[in-house]
Amino acid sequence: MEKYIYMSYNNSMKTLKFKLYQSKRNRHLKRSINAAGVIYNHCIALHKRYYRMWGKHLTCAKLQSHIAKHRKRKAFWQTVGSQAVQDICQRISIAYQLFFKHHKKGVRPPGFKKVRKYKSFTLKQAGYKFLGGNRIKIGNRVYQYWNSREIEGTVKTLTIKRTTLGELFMVVVVDSVEEPETKVETSRIAGFDCGLKTFLTCSDGTKIESPQFLKQSLNAIKKANRQHSKKRKGSANRERARLNLVRKYS
Repeated sequence: MEKYIYMSYNNSMKTLKFKLYQSKRNRHLKRSINAAGVIYNHCIALHKRYYRMWGKHLTCAKLQSHIAKHRKRKAFWQTVGSQAVQDICQRISIAYQLFFKHHKKGVRPPGFKKVRKYKSFTLKQAGYKFLGGNRIKIGNRVYQYWNSREIEGTVKTLTIKRTTLGELFMVVVVDSVEEPETKVETSRIAGFDCGLKTFLTCSDGTKIESPQFLKQSLNAIKKANRQHSKKRKGSANRERARLNLVRKYS
């Protein structure tokens, strides 16, 4: 039997994306995203006002200091973690630096955004904790996500993103440094059988059961399907109901 043995090395940054379970408590994350949008617009307004008054660019350090003091007096702003607020200031500063460097090429300075269309906030080393399995604690609440792959390496940042359909995703950036791995490939042939009740049956007798993700959302799917069928064909309400039905399936 022929064998091929080789060593592999890997040292890279990885980005992993997970979808959060649909839950009523997700409204707290959406509220935090809205608060991040309000803070972002406030920072943009401060930049414009500072330039009008002094004719100079507002530095990131001054902006962060002002927002930190202002945040203590606003309970709504406190729904966003302090590191997430710092990240907002840093992203605005980077956007202005790109504008100063490439404005002759048509690059525009950062502008205001609609809060309801604001997409995400990013946490760095604090404000979250992985509890094992598919659970994560963000702030004071525990959320569940589709644990489609293992998170290996050191977590650098955690971003909560909101899509235009209102779904929430968790984007994890990890700094993975894998040890040299020895792999052995042989000429063996394996067989796999996919089924409905048993997801995968291997030739050595190993069985992998079907996760049955949709089974948890059957009642929500039935309700959305009934609402869709009641709407008049071609109407805007039917299109909204169709999109809602699609969200329940995803």
